[in-house]
Amino acid sequence: MKKHNFSAGPSILAHEVIEKTAQAVLDFNGSGLSILEISHRSKDFEAVIEEARQLFIELLEIPEGYSVLFLGGGASMQFCMVPFNLMEKKAAYLTTGVWASKAMKEAKGFGEVVEVASSKDANYTFIPKDFVIPTDADYFHITTNNTIYGTELHTDLDSPVPLIADMSSDIFSRPIDISKYGIIYGGAQKNLAPAGLAFVIIKNDILGKVSRYIPTMLNYQTHINEASMFNTPPVLPIYSALETLRWMKANGGVAELNKRNIVKAELLYNAIDNSKMFVGTAVKEDRSIMNVCFVMKPEYKEFESEFLKFATAAGMDGIKGHRSVGGYRASIYNAMPIESVQALIDCMNEFEKQH
Repeated sequence: MKKHNFSAGPSILAHEVIEKTAQAVLDFNGSGLSILEISHRSKDFEAVIEEARQLFIELLEIPEGYSVLFLGGGASMQFCMVPFNLMEKKAAYLTTGVWASKAMKEAKGFGEVVEVASSKDANYTFIPKDFVIPTDADYFHITTNNTIYGTELHTDLDSPVPLIADMSSDIFSRPIDISKYGIIYGGAQKNLAPAGLAFVIIKNDILGKVSRYIPTMLNYQTHINEASMFNTPPVLPIYSALETLRWMKANGGVAELNKRNIVKAELLYNAIDNSKMFVGTAVKEDRSIMNVCFVMKPEYKEFESEFLKFATAAGMDGIKGHRSVGGYRASIYNAMPIESVQALIDCMNEFEKQH
């Protein structure tokens, strides 16, 4: 039976990326050594990390004056690295979900934090609008896609202060105007690579403006100066990221992937909207094209666990919703083929017929 991987993260990777990563584990570059055991200082691996950096720049059209870093610690490490490096007195945060809340919590240890808006009272089912960003803040932090709640910012905001974005789960899913951001960061385990890697795209001139001491490992300038090689980087995830970046380029780049993602999301959302049993949880205008969240309508609530068993038995893996939302979540990242989305829809339709 074919498995369809709708897991939110670690999540689906393109099959050829998995194959090439597996081959590199056995024999990297014909060296007779595994990617797991070669030196990160070797010319072979230096070529890997440099090509990955250049593909980031090419695919996202990153302008001059920015650096691309590959770091350990995941996106959660960035929750403290951002305020450590940028916050002198005050920072502003938009709270749109659990991860945005966790990022804001970390920042409170470094100075005053202003929550410009929150959708917590509505269980984060929408993205707040018409908020005011304080012009005296050192930066404004957003989370562009909320995997748990299935909401997403679909445009690049204008900000009077440096804009910082956690793009863990929607990076490379749509074109981005990088010039509007001071920092874009994310964990790799959703749209880029296996877990264990964080990427950071940083505008160089926003650094060096805080008076506090920054520990060497937490200082962005350290990693810029050393080209992400200050300490041993997560070699295997970086290699897998390189293969994903090559796959993205071969598949038409970000603009083409965005078109595919919109088609997949519209197909699934239309099925949900026209369903007798299922209903979406996010406000329509803020629906994520990466994470589709839905539940049973109240009159069919008793069938919730039964559908999960039915879908799992049909090969739909990882569709159980987060415990704070319940229901179901279909994560349809770049590597998810439209055939898998259709398989889920067919599964939903068959369950409806039976009930």
